[in-house]
Amino acid sequence: MRKLFNIVILILLLSGLWYGYGKDIQESGFKAGIGSFATDVRSFITGPEVTTALEKLSTGVSSLIGSLTETLDSASEKELQETEKVKKPALEAPADASFSVHNIEIGDTKDDVEKLAGEAKRNTRNEYGVDWFAYHENYQNFFMVAYDNNNKVVGLYTNQDLISSKEGIKRGTPKETVTGKMGEPVTKLLKGNVYYQIRSDSGEYDMFEMDNSYVTIFYDKHEKNTVTAIQIIDAKLEKQKSGYFAEASPGLKKGFEYQLFDLTNASRVNHDLSVLSWDKRVKVTAQDHSKDMAVNQYFNHTNLEGESPFDRMEDDKINFRMAGENLAAGQNSSIFAHEGLMNSIGHRENKLQKDFESLGVGVAFDEENKPYYTENYLTK
Repeated sequence: MRKLFNIVILILLLSGLWYGYGKDIQESGFKAGIGSFATDVRSFITGPEVTTALEKLSTGVSSLIGSLTETLDSASEKELQETEKVKKPALEAPADASFSVHNIEIGDTKDDVEKLAGEAKRNTRNEYGVDWFAYHENYQNFFMVAYDNNNKVVGLYTNQDLISSKEGIKRGTPKETVTGKMGEPVTKLLKGNVYYQIRSDSGEYDMFEMDNSYVTIFYDKHEKNTVTAIQIIDAKLEKQKSGYFAEASPGLKKGFEYQLFDLTNASRVNHDLSVLSWDKRVKVTAQDHSKDMAVNQYFNHTNLEGESPFDRMEDDKINFRMAGENLAAGQNSSIFAHEGLMNSIGHRENKLQKDFESLGVGVAFDEENKPYYTENYLTK
């Protein structure tokens, strides 16, 4: 009885501290507050607005630690195994282009790629109307390649240490070194009859036009503004994309979902964390929330019925000890959504939370083809 009394007193004390000081707790623009103290502890962190030159976009995050349990649907036992270190390829300076990824350049063939990296683990539709082919060994040496109809490389991306350049730029290079060597970045792109501003006001990326390609270099604000990823798109492929947003389709929705999953796992491997498994049950919860936001034109963790992410999971009979949610809207691809979330501290903490075990991603588009992204993280 006395033990129970002590527990009640402890809960009351903790509740008092949070209610008294919770509003004063801040971390890089994120505010924390307590939802309730009962059999679980809930913390809800709402993200700041993320501004791009095209429009103002909002992102958010929430996390929960509770006392519920469940058995999650997972992708495979292989994905749950401890990550064994895989040897990194010996990188060489590009032969023709300014940049290469995994010693692959724009214009190489699919045969060239698969001689170096084996068969792709997955291929999914991207915003350019072609597929990203994902190559990795349990998310180590991760990179993606897009091919044209002749199986020539027309797109490259990696967020791992697979970048080579004639200028010596690689993952971890300071931003000031990049801009000093690369000159002025591209500030706008013509799509149809409209010029779109593409420069990141927050300084999270720069785009350069070179070698008949558009090279986007992403920086990590939480790693001293150093290079964290690169995307290279053949100029013809970029110019055939007629709008800022690609036309919505079931294939593109699925592509964005699995790409965000793969990108998250590749980032976790960068930080020596375990690989998450795909959870098809919470993916439905995430998908429903993205669709609700797209149809009803709002952006919030709490839906129009007042339900939190945790309420929605419970409605879908998903039990958990710990859960988190990341939201993004308006980024024109899974890559830009992921890189933006990694630069926002609360979202980054969810992506790199060591105790999470699985992830489900849901994407939906509004009538103007603007995508809404929801990532739901779980622990049994």
